[in-house]
Amino acid sequence: MEFELQTKEGAYPNQITIDSDNGRYMIRSSDTSGQVFNSPQELISWMEQNWDKDVFVHPEEYDHMMKAIRSETDA
Repeated sequence: MEFELQTKEGAYPNQITIDSDNGRYMIRSSDTSGQVFNSPQELISWMEQNWDKDVFVHPEEYDHMMKAIRSETDA
């Protein structure tokens, strides 16, 4: 499962990858920095601590993404 969320200030979208089959849980921020996590729970926790839905062009997409990740991964 992959998501792209455009921030109001970044030229590139934030990219979120949840690949449970291959154990890949990654984020690439709009500044092209990245984070790799060991579990979907770690990724969700990081996003909750470091991102605010109001920085995105479409805040409802952030809510939708979080709901989808939680339901898909039982996080």
